[in-house]
Order: sequence, then C-alpha cells, then structure tokens
Amino acid sequence: MSSPTTLPRRIHVTEVGLRDGLQNEPVVLTTEQKLSLARALMAAGVREFEVTSFVSPRAVPALADAADVVAALRAETTGLHLSALVPNVRGAERALQAGVDSVVLFVSASESHNAKNVNRRVVESLEGVEQITRLLEGTGVALRGAIATSFGCPFEGNVPVESVTEIARHFADLGATHLSLGDTTGMATPPLVTERVTRLRQAAPDLPLTLHFHNTRGIGLANVMQGLALGVDRYESSIGGLGGCPFAPGASGNIATEDLAYLLEEMGLDTGLDLEGLIGAAGVAGDLMGRPLLGQVSKAGARLALSACDTVPTARGGA
Repeated sequence: MSSPTTLPRRIHVTEVGLRDGLQNEPVVLTTEQKLSLARALMAAGVREFEVTSFVSPRAVPALADAADVVAALRAETTGLHLSALVPNVRGAERALQAGVDSVVLFVSASESHNAKNVNRRVVESLEGVEQITRLLEGTGVALRGAIATSFGCPFEGNVPVESVTEIARHFADLGATHLSLGDTTGMATPPLVTERVTRLRQAAPDLPLTLHFHNTRGIGLANVMQGLALGVDRYESSIGGLGGCPFAPGASGNIATEDLAYLLEEMGLDTGLDLEGLIGAAGVAGDLMGRPLLGQVSKAGARLALSACDTVPTARGGA
C-alpha cells in the first residue's frame, strides 16, 4: 500500500442514504421524515446528496415522493449538490423538472443483473443513456455514470473487467463528469479494487472515479483503504449503513457514512464532515427505521469518547 504522504488530502463524500439507503427498507418514510434526516446530515456538514431516484413508484414505492423531496430541499437551503438516479427518459424528464444538479445514469456490468434491475439488455441500457444525454444538452444538468455489479454479480459471479471498461468508455465518450463503480452485493476485495481502478484509468483517463462499497462481507472500509492508496478521492456512503438493492439477493447496507468519516478523520484526511453530527444523524436514521442500524461508530463513539471512571463497577478481589 502507498505511504500516507501519497494519499489524497481532501476526500469528497456523497451521502446516498436517502436513495440507496431507503429503497430497500420495509419502513416507508414520509417526505417530512426524509427531510428531518436530510437536515441532520446537513448539520453535520453533508453538502452532496444522491437524494432520490426518479423510478416508477410501483417499482420502488419508498421513493414515490422524489420530486417533493428535491423541491423541499431546494426551497430550504442553498449550497447543496443534489443528484438523482434515473432509469429512463421519463425519469430524466421528471428529474429535470424537479431541479436536480446532476442525474446519475446506471448500467450493470452483468447482463443478468441489468435484466433484473431495469428489464433491459446492457446494450439497450447504453442506448438509453445516449437518449438521456441528448435530453440534458443545454440544461446545465451534469451527467454522472454508475456501473452496478462492477466487482461481481450475484447471478453470474466474476464480472470481466473488460465489461466494466467498455461501459466506462461509453460514459466518457458521452461527457460524463464522474463515474461511480458500484459494489452492489459487497463482492469487492482490495485486489479487485486495484485491478478495476487501474484498468479504468487506462481506458478512460480523464473520467474521475467514485467508489461505492457495500459492507455485505465486512470489508467495505478495507476496500476504501485500497482506493485511497490508489489516489481515489471520491466515495459514496449511507448514514447508519442503510442500503441494499431490491433486485440483488443478499445485498446489504452501504458502508456507514459515520464509519467512513471516522476512518478518514483518524488518517488526517479532510472531509468537511463533523463526526459527532454524523453520529447524531445516524441516531435519527435509526429512530426513523425503528431498529438499530449497522454503523459501528454510532454505537461506540469516536476513539476518544471517554467514559467517567466512577460509572463503571470495579472488580472485586485480588488477582
């Protein structure tokens, strides 16, 4: 691994809890509940949100209020970057009407997951990306690409790196400003991170990469460490570790935003986030979900969150 002096000093964190975090939850939040969570995150310094998805309400009822959430945040505060996932032209039209800053267009690197996720072949999804790109022309709304199952598919297993690089080149040719590599079911490992990032930089050298890890197998932050060693400075995470894909068996939550912020803070890297505020926001998320969430730092506190000695019983007897 690279020495700490080679690590990027400023890390950009996009909060995806309001979209990826809520889409697979049995509890459907009201618009006002979503806004209360957004307010807690903004109080902790979060300024970049993947805030919702303009998908069919029948497919993902939890995100049926997408336009209302965007409109409310726009009216309430300034200085945010709001992106939204869109699956098709109709979704993109709705996102533009709502006033997002960027749209996220996604394609799976595996045919089977793409079919389950959007009921299309990969080539059909890429054709749809071209249509939406034309729709964005002259609007000032940026295009962000995302590749699901970038590190493996729950139906097919290993995904050839060439499948990922081919889609990446397509996004680069269409003028995408960023490309997110999605670890949809937590199949990424540090060697795979190295392989994918290295090959993608060769295939699309001018396209900034974002890494999106799920913590399904418990090594999400290990993968972040590898990404940092490779100089990747953009990550997506979800408050409390919320998340999952309704079209991927075994998909669990993303890496928790508060856990990611703790790691980066302890490494001396700048995120602009307030850890205590994120712990509070994780508490809000847990209360809204009605259950304990998966983030660890929100349970234990920061490293130097000390306890009063007289609150802990002393052992009886000698050694």
